[in-house]
Amino acid sequence: MIGNYSIGLLLLLTANEAFTQPLLFDTATCIARVTGASPSHETFKNPNSTHTAYNVGGTDLGIIWEIDKSRYGIFFGDTYGRHHFEPPIVKESDWRCNVLAFSKDLYLEDGLTIDGMAVDSIGNAKEIVPGRKDKSGNGDWTSIPTGAIQAKGAAYVHYMNVRHWNSSNWGTNYSALYRSKDKGMSWKPVSGVKFDANSNFGQVGYFKKDGYVYMIGTESGRQSAPRLARFKEKDIENQQAYEFWNGAAHIWVKGRETSATNLFDDATGELSFIYHKKSRKWILLYFNEKRYEICARYTSDLTGEWSAPRRIAHGRKYPKLYGSYIHPLSADQDAIYFLMSVWDPYNVFLMRSPIKY
Repeated sequence: MIGNYSIGLLLLLTANEAFTQPLLFDTATCIARVTGASPSHETFKNPNSTHTAYNVGGTDLGIIWEIDKSRYGIFFGDTYGRHHFEPPIVKESDWRCNVLAFSKDLYLEDGLTIDGMAVDSIGNAKEIVPGRKDKSGNGDWTSIPTGAIQAKGAAYVHYMNVRHWNSSNWGTNYSALYRSKDKGMSWKPVSGVKFDANSNFGQVGYFKKDGYVYMIGTESGRQSAPRLARFKEKDIENQQAYEFWNGAAHIWVKGRETSATNLFDDATGELSFIYHKKSRKWILLYFNEKRYEICARYTSDLTGEWSAPRRIAHGRKYPKLYGSYIHPLSADQDAIYFLMSVWDPYNVFLMRSPIKY
């Protein structure tokens, strides 16, 4: 009896130690190119050649979520055809506000393989959420995906409808949802969810755990701190059922997003987050424009204290970097795999940051 008790106590102490010990993130390295054509001087692998396969010559973001077991969707932002970059140069060739890829690749050490995209009648990647491409600065310029999740048997993408890109806090008209009930092949707008232009949930990341969908959001742009919300899967289309975390009062407040308080004070752009099963910690990645870096933070409790930011990629090594979208496979790995954008050559790359316990 005493022996069994001692063993149980030892296991409990070991588990608690694993729960409280700090995480260290190594500097990220680039594993492979994900989109576009490889220039002659580039040594990264390129398993996809999206410029010839789907007329995706340039794009960004790469928001990944699990559609069903071992199948992933990947949303990209403003997308241009191969002749935006290759002769004969036609600027804004085949502009689509967003496109969607699919992947069944479960081994990321040699790159991320795309095995299909949502395409039009001639096989080009098609626009999913429409944008009117009005560049006046006063209308509907483009629709940019910010987060995606599978909930109550359907796929959902949160997007921001952009009016202008004049500053780091971009001008948006609103943010809202589109839904797919056929595993990403066709999409329709959701009428029950809409965030206004000044919302702190203009851009979001999602993660499902314990019956809830957790949503961390920022204003549209890269200058605001993150805030937290949650809702039951069944309520994803019912915005009045969303609960917002008020850290000052330590309570969840239903239906009133202005009650949400900052999780920490740092300018946060293009975020994503996961619950890392091996360490039993939440891990958040984001781009900080002022420090010119992609950094990681972690916490044992979404509503608790977050670690200080740890730089994992910097613009000195990857000029014009941004975007930090974690692949869900990272939850069971000893590394964080994420998709990073580089403005020039305006394409997406798979990155790997090892975790030390």
